[in-house]
Amino acid sequence: MATKSALETQLAVVAGFEAPRADLEQYPTPPALAAHVVHVADLNGDIESRTVVDLGTGTGMLALGAALRGPERVVGVDIDRTTLTTAAENRRRVGAATSIDWVCADATRAPLRPSAETTVLMNPPFGAQDGNEHADRAFLATAADLATVSYSIHNAGSREFVESFAADNGGEVTQAFRATFPIERQFDFHEADREEIEAEVFRIAWSEPGS
Repeated sequence: MATKSALETQLAVVAGFEAPRADLEQYPTPPALAAHVVHVADLNGDIESRTVVDLGTGTGMLALGAALRGPERVVGVDIDRTTLTTAAENRRRVGAATSIDWVCADATRAPLRPSAETTVLMNPPFGAQDGNEHADRAFLATAADLATVSYSIHNAGSREFVESFAADNGGEVTQAFRATFPIERQFDFHEADREEIEAEVFRIAWSEPGS
C-alpha cells in the first residue's frame, strides 16, 4: 500500500473548479484531506475490491484518490456537467488505472443500485448558504440507501446530528476525526484571501442498503 503522503502527492495535480458555483458550495477538497480520508478507508478495508461512489464528486478528488487504491469500480456523481468534464481530465492527470464512471445527476437522488459492497466517500455541502441549510442531510440519506459504509466531511460541531441521523437510519458512527479545511477566496462574499474551516470526518457503517 502506498503511503498517505505519496497519495497526497499524486492528488496534488488535480485541477479545481473553473467557474465554481456558490449555490452548490463548490469548494475543492484539499489533496491532504482527501488523501487522509482515502487512506483511512483503505486501512479499514473499505476501498480495495469494492465499489466506491463519490457523491457530489466535483472535480473528482475523492473518486480519484479511491481509484488509486485498487477498488473494483469507482463512480463519481455530480449535478454539474462542467465539473465532470474537469474530473475526466483530472483522471488523465493522475493516471489512475481503475476506470471511473462519471454520472451527471443529482447526488441526493443518485440513479445507482450497486450490487456489490459499496463505500461512499463524499464532501457534501456544509449548508453555509441561505436556503441551503442542512444540505448534508440529503447526502447522508443517499449514502444510507446505497452504501454499507460511508465517509463524509462535515462542518465542525456536526457530530450530534450525524450520530442521530445514522441511528435513525440503520447506521452507526464507528470512527470520527477532526480535520482542517482551507478555503481560498473564490466568491465575492469572501472577506479573506484564505480561511481555515474546522471540519469533522465520520465513518458510518450502514445496515444492508435498501433494507
